[in-house]
This record gives sequence, structure tokens and C-alpha cells, in this order.
Amino acid sequence: MENESGEWITHGVRPDDPRCIHDTDQLLRIIDEVGFLPLFDCGIPGASVEERTVPDFWWTGDEKNDPWEWRRIIAGSGKAAYGKFFDKKAGFVSLAWFPRLINARRDGYDFEGWWEDGKATKRARSIMNLFDTRDELFSFDIKKLAGFGKDGEKNFDGTVTELMMRTFLTVKDFQMRLNRQGQPYGWHIAVYAPPEHIWGEDYVNRAETEKPDDSRARIRNHLRSLYPDIPEKLLTGVFGI
Repeated sequence: MENESGEWITHGVRPDDPRCIHDTDQLLRIIDEVGFLPLFDCGIPGASVEERTVPDFWWTGDEKNDPWEWRRIIAGSGKAAYGKFFDKKAGFVSLAWFPRLINARRDGYDFEGWWEDGKATKRARSIMNLFDTRDELFSFDIKKLAGFGKDGEKNFDGTVTELMMRTFLTVKDFQMRLNRQGQPYGWHIAVYAPPEHIWGEDYVNRAETEKPDDSRARIRNHLRSLYPDIPEKLLTGVFGI
């Protein structure tokens, strides 16, 4: 996706292209197959959802055909991890590969250890503290409860993105707000949660028996098998390994 004269242009394929992804089931199969799938064009040919879907279907609100809606459906299903995992940009990681990405990105730490070793900011700590007593939170609730806003802490979006890049947070779902009558209204809004609260501690720690460097090497070798001709610098930059 790129901005041309103030207009965002999505690049993709025709519906009859054999590379075209047509629904959420097919998208999930692709995620499971490749393991790591950015949402938008990342500079690696064919490595994103955008490049394998029909441009005219984006942002139509049609759950059957709109990849923007598919990301909401898949995030809420728990069948893949969704968040800003790719150079601070959004995408999917399969459940088979996510524990290794967690081990690699966290470098063997949990958040408390990350904080105690001075690797986390106070802003990140204020956000993660909220999940000590809550399983999930809307983005606007996190912002308010963690003290961000006009007269409070700055860089809310950047802090949440960094927590996702480190795999301490992920997008659990997209939901509408509820009015006083309990009826949904407005746009679907991101709901965040630690991976532990979605898939459990045992799943998150599945790769902890191997060294973080070994997890990184396994991921790198897998990606190199998918994209053998991509320069190492680009591959590392996009996938953070």
C-alpha cells in the first residue's frame, strides 16, 4: 500500500489469479503454511496479504470479501496471532511459530525480568501492570487507565507497538463499544491482551527449552527457505530476526 497524491493505493491481484486469497479459511491456511505474513506490502515480493488479495475489496465492510475485516475475524478466532510484529507494522504469525517468535523477541525474559533489567520504559510498565488484574482491555481503556493523554504520558501508540514487537501484547479481538442499553455501536476497536491470557502460559513457554539465538536461527532458516533471493538486511528488517 502506498500514498499517491494523498490517496492510499492498495496493490494486489485479480480474483481469477491463482495466488488470490478468497476468504478467511484460505488466509488461515496460508498463515499456517508460511508462518509469518505481514498485512501490507513490506518490500518482499508476495510476502503480504495485500499482494494476494483483490484491491477493490479492501475497506468495503463486507466480511466475506474484505481482507480488512478478515484480520478482525482471525484475531478474534485465536487461530493465529495478530499484531504489529513486522518492523512495527501489522500482520499474522501462525500458532506453530509464535512461541519461537516470543522466545526470540523476549530474549528469554518475561516482562518482570525485562523491567528489572532496565529494558522496559515506565510507560510500558504502566500498561502491563493493568493486565495483572484484567484479561483484556480496549485500547482506549488502556490509554486512560495507564495515564496517557493530553496532560499525562505521551507516545501511547509507540509504547503499545513496542510491547507488540516484543510479543508482550497482541491484538486479541476487535469489538464495538456498548451503549447504556448494552447495544454495540461505532467502529470495531482493538482489544489487547498478553499472549499468556489468550493461549496460556504453557503455550507461550513452549520454546523456552531452546536458547533465544536458536529460536532466531530456526525462524531465519525458515524465512530463507521461503525467500531465498531476498537480501539479508531486508529479511532481518521486516521480520526482526
